[in-house]
Amino acid sequence: MCSRAQGPEPRSQEAFTPLTSILAHRGSVEAAPENSLDAVRAAAALGADGVELDVRRTADGCVVLHHDLEASGLGPVSGLRRSDLPPQVPTLDDALALCASLGLDVNVEVKSELAGPHHDPAELCARASAALCAQAQEHSRIVISSFSIAALAAVRESADGLALAWLLWHDSTEPAPWSQGVLGTLGLEGVHPYDTVVDAAYLRRAHNDGLAVRVWPVSDPDRIAQLGELGVDAVITNDVPAALKALGRA
Repeated sequence: MCSRAQGPEPRSQEAFTPLTSILAHRGSVEAAPENSLDAVRAAAALGADGVELDVRRTADGCVVLHHDLEASGLGPVSGLRRSDLPPQVPTLDDALALCASLGLDVNVEVKSELAGPHHDPAELCARASAALCAQAQEHSRIVISSFSIAALAAVRESADGLALAWLLWHDSTEPAPWSQGVLGTLGLEGVHPYDTVVDAAYLRRAHNDGLAVRVWPVSDPDRIAQLGELGVDAVITNDVPAALKALGRA
């Protein structure tokens, strides 16, 4: 059985380092299997400021690092027990402890199916992730993100002090979508837009609204340099060395 934290306490929303941070997408995927502890270690060794990690909840209540809905050859993660998964699939609490020991910022992306047979209306993954993040070491360096507004609302309900960021896809081009509906009540710390929607005007509007902007997925050095000049708060990249060089940090 994995450990499950209880009773998160509110705290401040201080998160991430200043200037343009470099977050390794799913850990350093070019150096190790994605969403693995080895990928986290590789990201730190390469000089990343932090990591972006995807989480899902197993049938027996563990939050594990896994991007896809299904574990290869085994079926949906939500229908499997922790013991059914390969041993290299880590739990979120183990990953958070490692990130704390390495001094890494952490973007925890809660995967939530918005519809269909695997949709979880109770948002149990979001709630369990919130509990673990709230009690983690270096918790002020953690931001929880999701495409799902319901998942973000569940995190806010479960642990009011956690920093939240809304993930936006490439078709999210309307002005300030983060201020609409329930999003305006969640106290978002940031937005994580798809690369192609970000320009100077977009960034200015988000910053004027008090939001950090972390752009994904960016691996082209010229684009990373451009985003750094614009003043984005972070790039989420598959190529940490290229990002370091593009931002003049190699």
